[in-house]
Amino acid sequence: MARTDFRFAWAKRVHYPEIDAQAVVYNSRYLEYFDIALTEYWRAAGLYEKTGVAGGVEFHVARALVEYRAPISLDEEILICCRTARIGRSSMTMALEIHGLANGPDGEDLRASGETVQVHVAEVRGPSSPVPGWIVELFERYEGRPLKHETPGQETAR
Repeated sequence: MARTDFRFAWAKRVHYPEIDAQAVVYNSRYLEYFDIALTEYWRAAGLYEKTGVAGGVEFHVARALVEYRAPISLDEEILICCRTARIGRSSMTMALEIHGLANGPDGEDLRASGETVQVHVAEVRGPSSPVPGWIVELFERYEGRPLKHETPGQETAR
């Protein structure tokens, strides 16, 4: 995707504990970066105004994918981009990208892309449950486009 396809981006500088022996960001950190962006994206969309960060709505990661494009170095500034790609019956698919900022905040310098699938649960250790309608509406309003995807024979969770 183009950097401009993302409404939300979180700027960050790479610190020493995040790199490996080659002085580039260690591979597991990319998932941490995605998680930071997801949390801040949900905050920007207004989710935590209704629920708070702790003890609120419960989503579990069911899938996480990272595609590495180019290394990220120590002390480099990066932009972690996040958007809701789609909302299903009980899950939200999030699209994520990391861009270097050497070309400016609007520049295209893709370092990694990825996707997470977050599954809604009604209880912390419970089975999946439909994404509440108010959450669907919240993210559709934030993104400015429809996100709910129905499969044939599936009832709407709203």
